[in-house]
Amino acid sequence: MHRMVDWWGGLRAASGSSFSPYLVLLNDLLLIPVWHYLLALIAICFAFFYHFLEFHFLHDLFTGFRGCSVALTYHSSSRIYHDVVSKCRILHSRYLVTPWLSSPHVQTVFLSLFGRSPVFNYRRELFHLSDGGTIALDWLLNSDVLGSNYDTTSAIPKDDIKPIVLAIPGLTSDSESPYIKHLAFNTAQKGWNVVVTNHRGLGGVSITSDCFYNAGWTEDLRAVINHLHHEYPNAPLFVVGTSIGANILVKYLGEDGDSVPVAGAVAICSPWDLLIGDRFISRRLLQKIYDRALAIGLQGYAQLHQPIYSRLANWEGIKKSRSIRDFDHHATRLVGKFETVDTYYRRCSSASYVGNVSVPLLCISALDDPVCTREAIPWDECRANLNIVLATTKRGGHLAFFEGLTAAGIWWVRAVDEFLKVLHSSQYMHVKKVASSYPPLILDSSIDQGPYVNIAEDGMVAAVGNEQVEENRVEDVFESGEGKISAERDQQRPQPESDSLAGVVESSGQATMPLDVTAPVRRCLDLLSRQSRWSLWLLVYIAIVTSWPVVGSVLQIALQKKLRNVLPGAFFKR
Repeated sequence: MHRMVDWWGGLRAASGSSFSPYLVLLNDLLLIPVWHYLLALIAICFAFFYHFLEFHFLHDLFTGFRGCSVALTYHSSSRIYHDVVSKCRILHSRYLVTPWLSSPHVQTVFLSLFGRSPVFNYRRELFHLSDGGTIALDWLLNSDVLGSNYDTTSAIPKDDIKPIVLAIPGLTSDSESPYIKHLAFNTAQKGWNVVVTNHRGLGGVSITSDCFYNAGWTEDLRAVINHLHHEYPNAPLFVVGTSIGANILVKYLGEDGDSVPVAGAVAICSPWDLLIGDRFISRRLLQKIYDRALAIGLQGYAQLHQPIYSRLANWEGIKKSRSIRDFDHHATRLVGKFETVDTYYRRCSSASYVGNVSVPLLCISALDDPVCTREAIPWDECRANLNIVLATTKRGGHLAFFEGLTAAGIWWVRAVDEFLKVLHSSQYMHVKKVASSYPPLILDSSIDQGPYVNIAEDGMVAAVGNEQVEENRVEDVFESGEGKISAERDQQRPQPESDSLAGVVESSGQATMPLDVTAPVRRCLDLLSRQSRWSLWLLVYIAIVTSWPVVGSVLQIALQKKLRNVLPGAFFKR
């Protein structure tokens, strides 16, 4: 350093008065120690990455690590909120991120790489679909996590009443994903049974048909739910969907409405609108990194089933895919027979099905989710549905929501467990509406339904040609401690009497005696006159009012002529 200073001093002496001021400044900068420059470089890099990765540690520090509140969106008349969610302490408290994971990107990456998931083993059940496909159902029973008498050969009794939670993983995820294992272990530890439905071709199961899953494929979920409800009819069934699994879940609930055998549901970090999500994930550099990472995962999934993809899709295009959209263009669109990628995104988005959800549904999303943007959340649709409560937090990342100093727990797992427990103990669990073979009660007159009218001997008006009977009738079936309400009560109900018709309608197959033709006509006219008495008087009043100017003028002229003959002429001269 001293030699360099002497060199610059000699250069300045040689240059004399023509020495440049920039050289003087450079000479002064060289006098600053190198480690000062290193500290400045570290500070600049720290500030850049702090902003680029959206850290909020300093904000949490200055606010005393109070965490962020949970914003709840719901209908003002929602009984699900007032009687269920209002009793959930976790949803009304604050969520504090693990301090050393105070970034949505760091949380999300940490969940994918580490996750700190509990260690346990599933029981596997292979479920065969009607189209030849195969799905792996991985079970974790309450007895499996107790640590005593673990027996993988034991099965759940058919008449078991212990609730079952069905978990749906996200894109290219399966039952071994850390967040799914957190959910399964925590739920089983609290006393319930858990089953994870792996998507087709995942969980170590090969594709056995020409059908693949996608972001809106609800047929597999529908088949699995019907299977579980059939096998364990007395056990309440709850469903938890995560990421793409949440989109599939909400779409399924909206498609089937009241007919789903699901007692309650939870959607975690749903993308909601795939078209908006596609635009978002290709907008910024960080989102493009996620896009590329997810595309690599999809390519790995396709590589496992290359023979089928080579036959049904564009394999060369799949290998060259650099984004999710590229993969959907070369694979998902072709296999699912969609015209374009945007058509696939529009048809498979769950946002348009939110209004038809008839099951108590809790939706949890983080506003800083780096994969599923807040722009796609259907705020108004969730607020308009009495069965939906939307919970949003400022922090959390994508499916991460780590909490505690050691990041040993996931906040949304605890929130889901509490919500389902409160819902299970309430009267608002949804019960499937089933078809009944009993004939419906006729509450209205059949005259409104028949195209023709038959006048019986006693003047009774009956519909002719209205023998059709509804094939299916939907009725609520409620389960209580006394068992199911018997449908035989319908047969014991008294038949309603018509206010306007007296007597009983005779069957068209019965023989009728000779009758007086004018009697039923008079009876019918008398009946109609009594029913429309006020209408007739109203018509008379309207006729008088509208015709009075003309009638009044005529009466005035006629009266004047008659009065001339009676009264003296002087009276009219006045």
